[in-house]
Amino acid sequence: MAASEGSAGRLVGYVRVSTRDQNPDMQRDALVRAGCSPIFEERRSGAFRDRPELLACLRELRAGDTLVVWSFSRLGRSRAHLLDVADELRIRGVNLRSLHEPFDTSTAWGRFFYTLVAALAELEREWTLERTAPGLEAARARGRHGGRKTVVTPRRLEVILAMYASRDPQHTYQQIADTVGIGRTTVIRTIRQHRAGQAVSP
Repeated sequence: MAASEGSAGRLVGYVRVSTRDQNPDMQRDALVRAGCSPIFEERRSGAFRDRPELLACLRELRAGDTLVVWSFSRLGRSRAHLLDVADELRIRGVNLRSLHEPFDTSTAWGRFFYTLVAALAELEREWTLERTAPGLEAARARGRHGGRKTVVTPRRLEVILAMYASRDPQHTYQQIADTVGIGRTTVIRTIRQHRAGQAVSP
């Protein structure tokens, strides 16, 4: 659940530039003016999901805090990754704010906008599945089976759901993934499927 408007949580900043030649001063100065402290600074391409400083920043955040970025492009290049981060923060009671785009989940409008974007992404995913399903059925009829073997064993699923249900702020998606020895994206997908009442798939 998102923190209430006007909460006294910290403003935690995240700065990212893609190469060592790029200057992060503009982003950092804007975050300082916004009142952010601490500020985590990364020099790595947004194509990488598991960035050390981003992961450290996510571990630092507590319920009631707000993660502030100059632009959402600093968090990642793909909409899927942005929604993963936003969803993790929402579950932990952490707000998300962009200085460049008019977006702040500590406000009613920001929460509505996030819900709308997430719903559109889910609709797009369902359309993709609908387009893919006939091809998979045809392949199965010819004796071919697509997909990968699941890595979410019953024991791993038990640990994932127990850590998630604990609501411990230390139990981030990355920590759960590290504990059970699978990828962070798989953990997120597993939890979403469980929350939606779906059978966990690979």
